[in-house]
Amino acid sequence: MTDELTREQTPTAAHIELTEGYAAHNYHPLRVVLSSGEGAWVTDVEGNRYLDCLAGYSALNFGHGHPRLLQRAHEQLDRLTLTSRAFYNDQLGPFARDLCALTGKEMMLPMNSGAEAVETAIKVARRWGYLVKGVPDGQANIVAMDGNFHGRTTTIVSFSTDPDATTHYAPYTGGFRVVPYGDLSALEAAVDENTVAVLLEPIQGEGGVIIPPEGYLRGVRTLCNKHEMLMIADEIQSGLARTGRTFACDHEDVTPDMYILGKALGGGLYPVSAVAANADVLGVITPGTHGSTFGGNPLAAAIGSEVCAMLAEGEFQARAEKLGGYLADGLASMVGNGLDAVRARGLWAGVDIDPGLATGRSITEALLDRGVLAKEAHGQTVRLAPPLVATEQDLDVLIDAFRAVTAG
Repeated sequence: MTDELTREQTPTAAHIELTEGYAAHNYHPLRVVLSSGEGAWVTDVEGNRYLDCLAGYSALNFGHGHPRLLQRAHEQLDRLTLTSRAFYNDQLGPFARDLCALTGKEMMLPMNSGAEAVETAIKVARRWGYLVKGVPDGQANIVAMDGNFHGRTTTIVSFSTDPDATTHYAPYTGGFRVVPYGDLSALEAAVDENTVAVLLEPIQGEGGVIIPPEGYLRGVRTLCNKHEMLMIADEIQSGLARTGRTFACDHEDVTPDMYILGKALGGGLYPVSAVAANADVLGVITPGTHGSTFGGNPLAAAIGSEVCAMLAEGEFQARAEKLGGYLADGLASMVGNGLDAVRARGLWAGVDIDPGLATGRSITEALLDRGVLAKEAHGQTVRLAPPLVATEQDLDVLIDAFRAVTAG
């Protein structure tokens, strides 16, 4: 305990005061201070245990401290952590091979955060448009979706429709067109000869686990083929087994031209992200045209390779599908009795709270009091994404807590 944490305060209050005093206020956390975690459960500084039903926005698909990932990270931590890409290292090649096998693509480009991977995909799409499609220099445009969330950088918020993400950050980056999510007619109307890509989340996570109409992803694939555009799927939250398939696009048997991956790719241990595409797309990147000091570092690559190996076995996809059905059934029983709607795909759900009952925020605060950690999305929606190592008994804790906090 540091000198700043006074004897008069509880550990929780002291840590919150210290954080709020020195860290910028770009988040509004629930009043809990976590200090350890194992599997689907975490413990706070006062010894209270909570079921983690956010899982780091799906970064913790494999739970807290998965033994297999910890072992691989510890082994690499003792050997070599960083070289920069000025040199080869003995972990990046195997990681690249394994991620290409997982995605079915020929090449990958490693980065660190999800936003960096999205920025990379945008740069690749524009460069491909100029060098391959033949778009006049400076005229490339990309179509994105209303309600999207792809990150927080200046370029990415330029096509956000969330005022919190955009207010007072102008001037914005041009070259983007935004259309309603799930509307194929609007998408085609926005396309012209200079459109190089369509960028979308197969399921909009930040928007409240919004699932597009059946056939929408297949329709996007068809339009991209018709108009010679890249289909770019941001699977940072939806990918890597969260929805019961390796990728959310798999639910419609759709293969995008480029996958954007992150979050769970680092196993909850380390920031790891990447884009994956075939050589006719990623081949436009040449030495000096894009890079990252930490992207592809040995520690990240070792962890990422182990994640790929775990996903190749199919266990986590199967767990997400089975447990997701169990969770969806339990929540559906409350629709009309505190809940307006439940949207679920695998072990990922958006729960709309009856406005006459409470706000999404107040529900998460009530769940906290019952030992469950969750996060509101926009207004009335609560997002649920338990680690895929959770059990049915763990989900009973969540379902029972939800029933209790919505009963009034």
